[in-house]
Amino acid sequence: MELISKRVVLHFPGFEPLDGAAHRARYERSARQSGKVWRFEAETGAAETESHPLRFTVHAKAAAWQTETIVHVFDHNEMLQALRRKSLARQLADGFIAAGRIVIDGAMAGYFKHAWRFGLFFIFPFLLMSLGMLATAAIALLPLLAGLALWQLIWSGPLAALFFKFLFLPFTERFHTLHLFADWEMAVALGRMDRPDFDAFLARVTAAARAALAEPADEYLVSSHSMGSSVAAHVIGKLLEDEPQLFDGKRVVFASLGSAVLQCALLKPATILRDRVGRIARNASIFWLDVQCLTDAIHFYKVPVAAVTGHPDAKPATMLFMRVKQMLTPEHYKKIKLDFLRVHRQYVLGADRQGSFDFTLLTAGPLRGEVVADGKLMALSSAP
Repeated sequence: MELISKRVVLHFPGFEPLDGAAHRARYERSARQSGKVWRFEAETGAAETESHPLRFTVHAKAAAWQTETIVHVFDHNEMLQALRRKSLARQLADGFIAAGRIVIDGAMAGYFKHAWRFGLFFIFPFLLMSLGMLATAAIALLPLLAGLALWQLIWSGPLAALFFKFLFLPFTERFHTLHLFADWEMAVALGRMDRPDFDAFLARVTAAARAALAEPADEYLVSSHSMGSSVAAHVIGKLLEDEPQLFDGKRVVFASLGSAVLQCALLKPATILRDRVGRIARNASIFWLDVQCLTDAIHFYKVPVAAVTGHPDAKPATMLFMRVKQMLTPEHYKKIKLDFLRVHRQYVLGADRQGSFDFTLLTAGPLRGEVVADGKLMALSSAP
């Protein structure tokens, strides 16, 4: 079996309030955990302070193999922070506007058609916030509802404001509600491609990705998680638009983990994104690996992304299924199983037990992406 000795990774994280340094720290923790489970050593180097986006090196080795991996982290924390810096009223308004566009542009119907759980995921934050706003309004109008004098609104209005700010909003933070409002605003931006700030962000990332792909390596891995898959599809698709022969002679793996490409691509105006998905799917040098999990509600389980985005003639992504319950101890799984966002993050976290997928071994292990897709990861556990 041919082993990889050097790999370049372009990693596009999901929609989390983490910058590149935080993602590197998470990677280091996960690599340490995976090393104990799979019996290998992984040394995660310090971030190269001069690089943008953040870059670091991973040296991994076991008795029968060793690899060097250069990881480039293309996080979109700057965009998330820009969305969250707005006033509360503006965040709420922009979030509901984004929800309206999702509905009008036909994406919500597509969610329920292809992955009904994702449709519920879309509705959840807006339904929760709507109920809270109705409760707040009811408190404010309580004197009128009770037939009291109009002047009684003097106390009910402030009481309603206190309820919303100090009781309801802290409660919604348990479910990251305002974070999800921003997530849907970004989804609309990546689908419609009608915002200069996001266009400029994608242009910067595309230029940096082009430079990273010029580094010599045995394998080039484009890994993406959740919303990061839409960013990755835009970036890699744009590179192929500009230079169709870019990957000729290279071994390239496009690994989407809990992919939410269709979150953006199902909007009717998302013609650019759908075209770029097709360019990736049709490129002979790219092996598309789509890692999925039944218990993860925040992706499109068993949905052929290329076909749904209008490319039924393109080679479909190879799907690899993982089970979070098998990757974690019973105690650990019981602790997280009801937290749908935590389950969704498991793709990029270390495991307690060996299974069909491991993020560290995909990015820093010796096996080619095609071999990992064939379910041969377990072969490493029997290596001397």
